[in-house]
Amino acid sequence: MTLTPLPPDSAPAPAHPPQGGPVRERDLLPDVLRGVALLGILTVNMQDFAGFLEWRQTGLDGVAQVLTDVVANGRFISIFAMLFGWGAAGILARQGPQVFVRRHLILLLVGALHFVLVWHGDIISNYALLAFLLLLTPRLKAPALLLLALLSGGYGLWVWVMDALSAQGGAFRPRFTGLPDLSGHPGYAQLVAERVHDFLPNLIGGNLYNGPWLLALFLLGAAAQRTGLLSRPLAHLPLLRRLAWVGLPLGLLTGVWLAVLNTAPDRVSGLLAIPVRMAGGLLGALGYVGVLGLLAARGRLGWLSHFAASGRVAMSNYLAQSLVMTTLFYPYAGAQFGRWGAAAGLVLALAFGLLQLPVSRWWLSRLGMGPVEKLVRTLVYAGRKD
Repeated sequence: MTLTPLPPDSAPAPAHPPQGGPVRERDLLPDVLRGVALLGILTVNMQDFAGFLEWRQTGLDGVAQVLTDVVANGRFISIFAMLFGWGAAGILARQGPQVFVRRHLILLLVGALHFVLVWHGDIISNYALLAFLLLLTPRLKAPALLLLALLSGGYGLWVWVMDALSAQGGAFRPRFTGLPDLSGHPGYAQLVAERVHDFLPNLIGGNLYNGPWLLALFLLGAAAQRTGLLSRPLAHLPLLRRLAWVGLPLGLLTGVWLAVLNTAPDRVSGLLAIPVRMAGGLLGALGYVGVLGLLAARGRLGWLSHFAASGRVAMSNYLAQSLVMTTLFYPYAGAQFGRWGAAAGLVLALAFGLLQLPVSRWWLSRLGMGPVEKLVRTLVYAGRKD
């Protein structure tokens, strides 16, 4: 199951931005949220990387699968998508449509290369393409954005629920992305050729099916950008409290429902798990945002502030996760696909994700920016005169 980074929304850009583009003082909360979300996404993506089936997990693997569904599944991907919309709205507001278009065309290319060369579960290209709809929203204020998010998200949920209700029974269980067919132990060149063929259908079909819901998350992020929710959490304490007190318990309840659905191998349960995953994921995500926002407003993030370094190089870390895990599990290298259960996958995800924190901090202390972030910034601002 998959699904995927960007900058702050306050303080003007310096008059002479260094090395090809504006660099502003960063807000801590968005980077912490992004770093936490990156770790949570990896714990869920391990189901896809390692190739285990949720409804076949028993014993310790079953416990790990339930924990993943209740705490992580759908939650962190929702945070990431909202942050993508928040960052995209900030770029559009500060730097205008030309920079916005260049950036998202480059992200579309990065995502396409990620899909074809590394992993079929890429979401960067889907996000980049769908983000162009935000070009219609720069004059909209937060209430209008929230209304559009409600309409778009409601339509997306309705599509998923109708899909589940109209499904026939049977022992076929769809996944959110769909496991690759590695049964014939295909080589790397064969997998690349297959993904070249699948890229456009995946991009178009994925955005048609999941686009309304993703757009709703982008719009929520854009509304947060308009109000300064993440850059000035101290000014939004009542809202953050409501998000925490309402989102967390409802998110946990829907997470339990998802865990129950993920024990059933039938088609209807599999399809119904999609709206439950995303609706519950949004509730849980808003709860997490509320809690972390309250901690940030009171200066009590503590050890959680270490996630900010990972959040600052989120795109590089996301791509590194795909590269390392496919190398370990896919047949052209480590060939561990289908040999790991949920418990081992969870331990590996947490270990690798936490390892990225000091590595990110070290990288930033020496180079100041992640490698992929640096490449994107250079391409976006290439030839620009300041």
